[in-house]
Amino acid sequence: MWKVYNDSLKGAKYVDLTHTITPNIPVWAGFGKPSFGQAAAGTDLEGYAKKGETFTFEKHGFAASTYNLTTDQLGTQLDPPAHWAPEYAAIDELPATYAIRPLVVINIEDKVKTDAGYHLQVSDITDFEAKHGLIPEGSVVFVRSGWSKTWPDPALSTARPFPGVGLEALKFLHNERKILFHGHEPLDTDTTPNLEGEYWLMHNGYAQAEGVANLDKVPETGALVAIGYPKFGGGVGGYARYIAICPPDWPHGVTIGSIPEAPLQKFDKPLHFDEQTGMRVR
Repeated sequence: MWKVYNDSLKGAKYVDLTHTITPNIPVWAGFGKPSFGQAAAGTDLEGYAKKGETFTFEKHGFAASTYNLTTDQLGTQLDPPAHWAPEYAAIDELPATYAIRPLVVINIEDKVKTDAGYHLQVSDITDFEAKHGLIPEGSVVFVRSGWSKTWPDPALSTARPFPGVGLEALKFLHNERKILFHGHEPLDTDTTPNLEGEYWLMHNGYAQAEGVANLDKVPETGALVAIGYPKFGGGVGGYARYIAICPPDWPHGVTIGSIPEAPLQKFDKPLHFDEQTGMRVR
């Protein structure tokens, strides 16, 4: 595997497909907003800190944060099927083989420009395959709609209509092409009253990605996607990070060694907690 790294991965271009979680990102209206804070001592630490005292760089030499994440459905996500169907896998029960897969990006952005509520159809998939060849079995298919271009505008969480993925398209991708999972930019799969697409996915044992970003920065075929997420016991949702690994000649992304990594970049402005934004900023 070291040869694979040296021959292929080391020179590749890496593109982050993940939104940053902040207190002001769009959140589905049924959930509360997240909030960030500064961690404080939970008990008296003799000669160091009193219970309730906020840890600071100046006094204690370090800082820590608290996160009130009101739901596991925030930002860029990986939904395990247990989100809707408790008889199927929770986030900690997803197999390690989810780590890296071929990435396919189907672009419906032009159709969304004329119909804001357009949903991916089987015909979009077959048209894509006529140009690029069959979608590989076990791949991850992300649907590019352009919906996330105004992120993190909180209005996105209630904007209607929004682009989605049709049920028949989902069935085709899973039953005919046997993909691992699909992903989309909005925070829901579709706009049907009962979310029929998400219901079908979860109740048939399929995961999905939501809130995916930067799909205009990756090729439609030829890239890989690295998949990372916290392993919460019994978790029925998951904050996720997706990184596209693109060919070396791809115009977007960064290569290994082209930016500071170890040691990491030193910034001119230090982090500090900003009361107005409710988080640490530079």
